[in-house]
Amino acid sequence: MSTASQHGLMLCTSCNQLNLPNEGAGHLACARCGAALHWRKPDSISRGWSFLIAAALLYIPANLFPVIESGSLFGNQSDTILSGAIYLWTTGSWLLATIVFVASIVVPGAKLVSLTFLFWTAQHRSTWCAEQRSRLYRATEFIGRWSMVDIFVGGVLVAVVQLKPFASVEPGPGAIFFGAVVILTMLASQSFDPRLTWDPVDFHG
Repeated sequence: MSTASQHGLMLCTSCNQLNLPNEGAGHLACARCGAALHWRKPDSISRGWSFLIAAALLYIPANLFPVIESGSLFGNQSDTILSGAIYLWTTGSWLLATIVFVASIVVPGAKLVSLTFLFWTAQHRSTWCAEQRSRLYRATEFIGRWSMVDIFVGGVLVAVVQLKPFASVEPGPGAIFFGAVVILTMLASQSFDPRLTWDPVDFHG
């Protein structure tokens, strides 16, 4: 099985146009959209690891610090992501509790693990289960966009409660850390070049 690179073709990551680059030109650009062309994303592994390590470090305070701080005539309360999900569950909001738990704890954690695995195997030029790893990357890309669900839920909650007299809800520091984790994992995912998964396979093939 031959690849595009073996035929001297370069894929534009902006518009997916296959290009026959002019190697003599100083700047390789897509014939359709003019975007810069690269055989592989520059510094994909090193940039990806930087974003991923930063996201992993911020994942800890994102789950330890409160994401919502509420106040009323009956007192003040601070909730982390987990305690908020538990509170929703015990008060009968099972669906909302499940959404918050999955989108805010399971999905970011799973994304960190899957991206770590993808970067590690690509860096070591592993040929193990390349097709499955390619599917894992696509799945990681797909579910990553749902990681902000609980932030949206928290935003709606803040807006609703603020309309009530003698009650207030403010985002806590955990929300900032969590938002940073989501952004950093998105940047790490975009930094990863899935073609690196297949390069060792094509070489050995």
